[in-house]
Amino acid sequence: MYSMTTLTPRRAAILTFIRERIADQGQSPSLAEISEAFGFASRSVARKHVLALTEAGFIEVNPHQARGIRLLNQPPRPEWLDVPVLGRVAAGLPIGADAEVHSRLMLDPAIFTKAPDYLLRVQGDSMIEDGILDGDLVGVQRTPQAANGQIVVARLDGEVTIKRFERIGERVRLLPRNPAYQPIIVEADQDLAIEGVFCGLVRQG
Repeated sequence: MYSMTTLTPRRAAILTFIRERIADQGQSPSLAEISEAFGFASRSVARKHVLALTEAGFIEVNPHQARGIRLLNQPPRPEWLDVPVLGRVAAGLPIGADAEVHSRLMLDPAIFTKAPDYLLRVQGDSMIEDGILDGDLVGVQRTPQAANGQIVVARLDGEVTIKRFERIGERVRLLPRNPAYQPIIVEADQDLAIEGVFCGLVRQG
């Protein structure tokens, strides 16, 4: 069994960098990011160090993923959330959402107001005044109900979007938070379902 003390200082630093990146961003760094962080001339140098860490039993690597490094003998802290990432959700006009699990992230629950059941990637800028930007991953807690003013993920006639929810009597509107967009008025003959409520976001650099 290897320990940190059996590693060269450079490889110990790379292992620490991998651990910290997973802790901070919920996913491992790419070879390009390791190369940049340590000033390597090429990715092949980073690959050599990653291979050595693999052979030493600290990590395993999925060669089919750009960020395929996984820590071994390092069970995630029980307070971390293991959250699936599902497709995209529009923050402009509604678009279809892919329900397949694209990846999973280990995240600190402190960044969410409630524990999310899944994450969706935002496409568009209609929610920028609420701090939700194009490319953000929004945390969603599944629920079929929403209160006025809540940010919701709604399915309207089979298409999915993220907006603020407003109900006045029998009338429902899905409100953007960007003056360049008009509210979506839900007509009586349209099929509206609340998929869940927004509970926080992850912004990846």
